[in-house]
Amino acid sequence: MGRSTSIADAGMAIVKLLRRELVPDTLQNPDAIGLCSPADRGDYIVGIHLYDIRESEELRVNTMIARGAEELQYPPSYVNLYYMITVTSTGDIKFRSSEEHKILGRIIQILSDYPCLDRETLEPTALRKQLDVEISMQNLTLEDKMRIYSVPNAGYKLSLFYRAAPVEIESTKSRKAARVMDIDFGLEEKR
Repeated sequence: MGRSTSIADAGMAIVKLLRRELVPDTLQNPDAIGLCSPADRGDYIVGIHLYDIRESEELRVNTMIARGAEELQYPPSYVNLYYMITVTSTGDIKFRSSEEHKILGRIIQILSDYPCLDRETLEPTALRKQLDVEISMQNLTLEDKMRIYSVPNAGYKLSLFYRAAPVEIESTKSRKAARVMDIDFGLEEKR
């Protein structure tokens, strides 16, 4: 990971994980899970909305990275991604809430079982290594949730809120570095 597509790649990795784990037992169609705004859901039953991106306060790198003997790359940026996951069932009105609650519970279970994405491949993993992307549930107040779920002419819909961090975005900037290749020391006796 680390390219300029890292933000999109992280979102798609979460979609891929949920598709793998929710289909076919909980949902029949993998295309019912995708990235979308709550106001523009299309045919998605499970919508994953990236609502905020923040610079990581825990992880700031200021040192250049050596790329061979003569090149230094500027340090990467690390960001935290904040997602809202909303379920909108298309089932019978009598069973809709119950079905949505079951899907939400299964999503919590999946993201608890696979709380990390490998930093290189973005494949789900149960054990976190240094700099892997950790997926953690956020405890927000109802007021904060309602503010985030700002769909015109619609009330708040029960949603889950998660953070994926740290996500690395590599710098494309580098510079040549003249390395010390040879040093000649001479000793002289002083009188």
